[in-house]
This record gives sequence, C-alpha cells and structure tokens, in this order.
Amino acid sequence: MKFSYNWIKEFVPTLDIPAEGLERLITMKTAECDGVEKVGPLREGAVVAQVLEAEAIPGYHNQKALVDAGPYGIKTVVCGAPNCRAGLATIYVPLGVKNVSGVLSDGMLASAAELDINKDHDGIVELDGSEGIPALDHAIEIDNKSITHRPDLWGHHGMAREVAAITGHALRDVVDMSRLPTPSWPVEVQVEDFSLCPRYSALVFENVTVQASPLWLQARLMAVGLNPINNIVDLTNFIMAELAQPMHAFDREKLVGPTIYARPAREGESILALNDETYELTPANLVIADGSGPIAIAGVIGGDGSAISGTTTTIVLESASFQASSVRKTSSALKLRTDASMRFEKAQDPRNTVRALARALELLPILSPGIRLVGGLADCCGLLAEPAAIPLNLDWLGRKLGRPMDAAEVRRILERLEFDVDSDFNVTPPTWRATKDVAMAEDLVEEVGRMMGYDSFPPTPPMVPCAPTYDPPAREFLRHVKRTMAAEGFTEVSNYSFISEGEARRFGLKPEDHLRVLNPIAAGQELMRTSLIPGIHRNIVENSRHFDHFRIFEVGHEIHRQQDAKPIERAHLMLALYAKDDGRAGLLELKRVAQFLAPGLEVRAAAAESFEHSTRAADIFWHDTKIGRLAELHPHLVEAGRAAVLDLDLALVQELAPAVLKYTAVRRFPTSAFDLSVVAASREPAGALERQIRILAGPLAEAVEYVREYQGPPLPEGSKSVSFRVVVGAADRTLSTPEILAIRDGIIAGLAAAGYELRI
Repeated sequence: MKFSYNWIKEFVPTLDIPAEGLERLITMKTAECDGVEKVGPLREGAVVAQVLEAEAIPGYHNQKALVDAGPYGIKTVVCGAPNCRAGLATIYVPLGVKNVSGVLSDGMLASAAELDINKDHDGIVELDGSEGIPALDHAIEIDNKSITHRPDLWGHHGMAREVAAITGHALRDVVDMSRLPTPSWPVEVQVEDFSLCPRYSALVFENVTVQASPLWLQARLMAVGLNPINNIVDLTNFIMAELAQPMHAFDREKLVGPTIYARPAREGESILALNDETYELTPANLVIADGSGPIAIAGVIGGDGSAISGTTTTIVLESASFQASSVRKTSSALKLRTDASMRFEKAQDPRNTVRALARALELLPILSPGIRLVGGLADCCGLLAEPAAIPLNLDWLGRKLGRPMDAAEVRRILERLEFDVDSDFNVTPPTWRATKDVAMAEDLVEEVGRMMGYDSFPPTPPMVPCAPTYDPPAREFLRHVKRTMAAEGFTEVSNYSFISEGEARRFGLKPEDHLRVLNPIAAGQELMRTSLIPGIHRNIVENSRHFDHFRIFEVGHEIHRQQDAKPIERAHLMLALYAKDDGRAGLLELKRVAQFLAPGLEVRAAAAESFEHSTRAADIFWHDTKIGRLAELHPHLVEAGRAAVLDLDLALVQELAPAVLKYTAVRRFPTSAFDLSVVAASREPAGALERQIRILAGPLAEAVEYVREYQGPPLPEGSKSVSFRVVVGAADRTLSTPEILAIRDGIIAGLAAAGYELRI
C-alpha cells in the first residue's frame, strides 16, 4: 500500500517532518513501512515552457526546437515526440547539454510517463494554459499485513489522522457534509438483506463530460499505484485512496429499469466484468443489479455493460458498504482481488458512504465543468449500531504495559485518536474503529502503548520461577529417531500432508479412503495422505536430476479416516536410498539402519505392490509383529538408477521396544562357530533360510549370520549357494565337540529333509 507524502500534508498542513522521518514514525507507532520512493524526480526544477519554433533535423526523426523556458531563458532542445510543434505549451526539464542527432540539446521536453504523471510515452505533455506542474512527491510504502485490521488506514485521511495524533499537529477534514443534498431518491434502491449490504447511497448527475483528468489528479493517482483512466473513474479511485471508501459509477443510460438492487445472485446468472472476463455467479455472491440482471459484483468489480465510456452523459455514482466476509468469500471464489475488495474485506464504516458522496460533490464540478446534480440523495440504510463504551481501569492498564499510567496522558492519547473518554474512563471508540478493530480493553492497551512508544518502557524481565521442561516420551522418541537417521548420513525432508487423487492412484491408494480437504491450499493437495510414499517419491525424482546417489528420510504422520470417529494419525519413518547401481546394496543398507531402531528384526518376502519391484518387496517383523515394509521402487517410477525405500510404523516400534534395558553379564565361557552353505533357488530369500537354520539349531544357537552368496559354475543355472555362520554356546559351560557336531548334523539333516542340498 502506497501513501503520498504530499497528500498526507494536505490533511496535516503544519506537518514539518520530512518523508523519511515520517516513515520511521509511522513504523514505530502505527504500521510497518518498507521505505520511501521519490515520485516524479524530473519534476524537481521543471518549468512550464512554450515551443517557439520546431524544425526537422535532416537525416534524423528528431526535431530541433527553440523553447522559451521561462526562468531558464531561450533553449535549444532536440525532441523526438511527434506532437512537438510551434506554439505548444509543455514542460521543460533542465538536464544539461548533450549532443543529440548532431545538435547540442540543452535540457529536454518531457512526456507524462517520464514525469510519473501517467503512462503515456507517445508524446510530450500538452498543457492547456491553466495547469501547472505537479510537485515532486514521495511515496511511503506500508506493508499491507500490518494494517489488515485497520480499515480506516486504507485511505490517506485515516493515515493523516494517525500522523496528526503522533505528531500533535491539527488534522484538516476536507469533507464538507453541508454539500450533501437532502434525500429525494433520484433512483430507487432496494437492499434485500441489510446484513450483506448495511448501506447503499447514490447520487445522479447529468451533463457529464468524460475526458482526461487534470495532471494533478493523474499524478496523485500514479503516486499511490493507481492508473489514470478518465475523469469519472479517476474520481472514484481518488476518493477510495483518500477516504478508504470504494465507489463506482454507472452509465445511467445503460441501466434497465428505474431500480437498483443489492441482492444475492440468482442461480445461472453471469456477468461480463470490466476486466473482460465472464464470471458465473451463485447465490453466495452479492451483486448490484438492474431490471436485466447483475451490473456489478458487489464490493469487487463493475460490469462491462454499464461502464463509463466517452459517450456517457448521465451517471449514477454509487457509494456503498458491504459485509466483509461476503466480499472476501466472493473474491476468493472468483479468484479476483481488486483495490475495492481489499478495502471491503477489512469491514468499512457504513457512515463513510455519504462522506464520500459529499467529497464527490466538491470535486466533480472541477473535473467535469457544467455537470449538474439530479434530485437529491438516495440512501438505503439499515440500523447502524452505535459503538459500545469500554471501561478502562488505569491500574490494570499500568500492569499490562509495565509502568504506572498518568490519567491525563492516557486521556490525551485517546482523544487525539478521536476516542471519547468520560470522567470515569469509559472509552467509546469512533465508528471507523468499531468495525471489529477496537472492541475490548485489551485493544485500548495497544492504542496507548504504541502512541507512548514501546521503546519508552523499561525492559524488565518477568519475576517468575524458571524450571526446565521435559518433553513427553513420544516426542523424545521421534527426536531420537531423527538423530539416529542423521547420524547414519540421511538428510531429513519435510513434505506437505496433502496429495492429489492422481498420486493416490499411482501408489495403489484409493482416493475414497482419504480425508478430503474442503478448501485445499493449492491444486493437487485435496487429499490428506495415508502414506508418506508419494512425497518421498517426489523427493527422489527431483534430487535424482542433480545427484548420482543420496539418502533421505522423513518423519511424518499418516492420516487414516475412521467410520463415525475421528481420524487416526500415526507417526511413520520413511527412508529412501538412491544410487545408480543394481539396487541390492540399498536394500541391505536400509535393513542395517532399521536395526538401530528394532534390533533383531526379520525381513520376510511378500507380494509386491503395484509401485514396487516385482521381486524386491518384503515385510518387516519385530517380535512377531509387522512394523513396516522394505522394497525397491518399480523402475518405471525412477528414470535412472534404483531407489530402495523403508517404511516403519513408529508407534508400533515404540510400543514394542522394551521399557527397560536389562543388564546382561559378560559371557564366561567361549562360543564356537561353523559355516554352512545351502544350495537353494536363486529367487529364494536368504532370510527364509536363516529362519530355518535358527529353528533347527535349537536353544544353544547364539547367532545365525549371513556371510555371502554365490551363483555360477559348478552350480546349476537358476540356483545359488548361500553361506551362513552359526555361533553356538552355553551360559554355564564350554560346549564339547560332540555337542557342536550334534547341532551341526541336526541342521544338515533338517535342511536335507526340507529338500535343500548342502555344500560341506
């Protein structure tokens, strides 16, 4: 939001603080400013000049002009504008002497765009003899977010009121309410629901001339980021920027019927708007309509069918107030935000509608000489509630702000902000602050504190006992998981908890099993995820374009819907390891890392899901409970290389983990080990063989460790040899050789009975 320094000074005539100093004061007391920008720097030193002679320069498109530059004397200027001619009154800017087209040019004749008056680059400024040069201005940029709760600050008069209160200078009100005519209803107005449109006011004018606005008005609009269009439209934008009251002008000759309606749109209605876009409307959209249908989307944008044009001679000037939430919902639904909607969304004061019309009555004769008012004021208004008084306890206020409060100082601050304060310190906010801005005593704390200056309060730390806090076990467990994964070289990623229907189907997840978001933050984020795999897959695809290998992890929640119950959120860990190899090492590495969280887990082969490699998918079991999944992504999901993923249900892992780790004494007696090589089908999982050996070895088996795998001669094709090391021992003695051989022979016999060949 841009504010013109010159405009503010018109409301606070005695203001003697430069723009840069005012910007800092506003930041400290009212709203965050982003800086000050010069507007029209070429206007500084520019003068009104007259072209005495103009002749073409041979071989160039430029002309050599002899110019009477007033206080600068007679100057020779090279000008390329097509409208440069003898007798033209224009603007001269002293920029020094330069050689242009072989002629020494002293200064320049400027276009309106170069002077920041409008965006016209096609020629130099043409003055009619009565206009001067708009003064150099400064635009103070204010962050919109810091005034979103202050509808009164979306206009220069409201900001000037703040400046006057901060600096102690007097505020000048440019609105003369005595100009407003008595009601005589030049047009009929009907409001169907005053909760949606608290007030609709209008005036009718005839003998209107639509033309370009004076330079001062165009420059003023440009300074605050608004584009000049014509005198009638510029008037509505000027008053909007001045009084924070959006207005709209209709061509009365284009309206159908004698009545203007403020009503919800009917089913099936649409409107061609001023931006040349057609919008389909619903009853949730408030519209302004005539006998033929919608002529404007209330609070958002006008319709093209009733727009002001060069042939307009009679206008209906509208000044209305609309419910903030209605405008916000319509603007959001239509994906259309305008300068008007941004102000109406903040809850405007309905009493401001007639103030805007009174201001228009003063300006229109200047902008359109000969214009005439038809009849009086049309003002359709619901019941306007008066602001309620707020009791303010000064002792309580002092405790909130951290120092004793002087009653006279508090009264002076509030009265400068135009609050009414009675003898008992019952504070009544003005109507423009009672639109959901100031409603309770805590709001008054902010008003007093900011105007005193928060830097004036001593920074005293609170005298409260400090004690360390402890995280609940579930949170500490998740932190332990993250620390463990980071220590193993994995990089943490964080994805949104939302996925698209297409992503759900890609990974075999039914969209109807997901919770659906009614108002998604973006397209493709309409479902709440039931698995972390879609997000991890996006991470893999994106990073594979830049890296040949990487390892990532995410700790997040799956959200599962329940029939007639609240959804369940379960914490999951998903690891992904990508490399441009055959993928075998990735699966083994993920199994190794998983054992840090679930020591002794088992990997059991399982049927592959649609998104998994057909022969590289397994379930993870711990304490005979399935806790997760280990698999390689199907090659069609990864353009180059292989990606292995591990999914663990962290709630189950935490539940199955022993609550207390028990001490195990150091072994007193040695163990013995022997190796076995089992010939099996090449597709048979080594884990299945390991489980059989562990069962056959009996209770004296300390460990069964996978050693290696071999395929090739002299083994037949389609088979492999898998080697294991079996470690046996007893807690109370050293096993004898016959005992060890008995265990070994039992394993061999059991495997042979199961149809396996052993290489001994």
